[in-house]
Amino acid sequence: MAQIELIMPKMGESITEATILKWVKNVGDSVELDETILEIATDKVDSEIPSPVAGTIAEVFFQENDVVDVGKVIAMIATEGEEIAPVVSPAAKPAKVIASTNGQDVKVETPTPKPQPVAQPVAQQMAQPVGAASSDLPRKSAESGKFYSPLVRNIAASEGLSITELDLIPGSGMHGRVTKKDILGFLETRKSGVAAQTIVPTQQVAKSEAAAATQPASVTTPKATGVVTADDNVEIIEMDRMRRLIADHMVMSKQTSPHVTSYVEVDVTNIVNWRNQVKGAFQEQHGQKITFTPIFIEAVAKAIRDFPMVNVSVDGTNIIRKKDINIGMAAALPGGNLIVPVIRNADSLNLVGLAKSVNDLAGRARTNQLKPDDIQGGTFTVTNVGTFGNVMGTPIINQPQVAILAVGAIRKKPAVVETEYGDLIAIRHMMFLSLAYDHRVVDGFLGGSFLRKIGDYLEAFDKDQQI
Repeated sequence: MAQIELIMPKMGESITEATILKWVKNVGDSVELDETILEIATDKVDSEIPSPVAGTIAEVFFQENDVVDVGKVIAMIATEGEEIAPVVSPAAKPAKVIASTNGQDVKVETPTPKPQPVAQPVAQQMAQPVGAASSDLPRKSAESGKFYSPLVRNIAASEGLSITELDLIPGSGMHGRVTKKDILGFLETRKSGVAAQTIVPTQQVAKSEAAAATQPASVTTPKATGVVTADDNVEIIEMDRMRRLIADHMVMSKQTSPHVTSYVEVDVTNIVNWRNQVKGAFQEQHGQKITFTPIFIEAVAKAIRDFPMVNVSVDGTNIIRKKDINIGMAAALPGGNLIVPVIRNADSLNLVGLAKSVNDLAGRARTNQLKPDDIQGGTFTVTNVGTFGNVMGTPIINQPQVAILAVGAIRKKPAVVETEYGDLIAIRHMMFLSLAYDHRVVDGFLGGSFLRKIGDYLEAFDKDQQI
């Protein structure tokens, strides 16, 4: 029998490392094929890693909260009948396994983990020259106890940041770990001349004040502010990793783009009646439920073709027009947070194709099965606030996009209907559409015309079309 290597998978084109959040299975536990072994997190999404074989966990090489490069062996799985040797810490002794494959012995060696560099005194750490190699920065700070990933250390080295300056950066990652976005945001803030602020834990205040004399004048020692005292009537809830990412992204969007919101009211009676007529046959024929979302996305894709300057992003003083129409749709996660999976080339799909894509992405979002590539590359976003019973909303732009559409609840209302016999008041299915857009590049004429075009496509929906 053999022992199989469990490799840290590549979770997307831009993903080079991941953090181990939790080991669902431990050494000695049996595991079935495709059963979840551990949970990992990237800067994009959290994912579950399934077992490639049935067997028993023989050894693990990394612990929870460790940052692991893509392609590294993170565990060994013994297939049925394989004897499991006592576990030795990978830091103390390299794993060496003899496996039998097709009657031949195969020697599998796990690389010996590299020793961690010895933490330098603070004065020496701050004196490191600009452009120092990332290996010169310790993986763990001797002062704060924070761990830093290779990517963060590489950026710090290229920008000439010392380990003490890294300690000043508030981390939005798991257990306060500094992410790529955190350090880039810190660098941007430093360039603008605004001092970075953070809250220092009480037990570190004395150390920070004592070390202040050794710090350069350009480094401001953070002080504890805004201390919250809990009592019986107050509950303090720490944000989870996803909520911190969402919070940072929303604040960044409002700081980046001057938001303007336009509204239109749309008669969607034809759409409601058509869906009621065909939803049973649609599910029987295609094995998919037909919701309103793919119909909305179809109208948005058509309108973007008519107004391509909404399908852009901003880079400094440059406007980048995207030729692909990749529409993101806000979807709820099991924990209550929202995520935006992307339907690529939405304009090339018919209604059946859009329905299948919407159902697939929404289903995988509900079960935490989305991959990083599923939420990248969006050029426009649609969010359905009507699912909460809201008639309209003022959404925040999903950067680096320049517009987002909020779809309100569909309600029966009296409305004026034009007929060949004159105007009549009838009960119609009405809804509001809200478009928030970046006023740096989308003015009122473009934003308003684009929104009205979406409404026109919805009102012109062919109620006699076949599925």
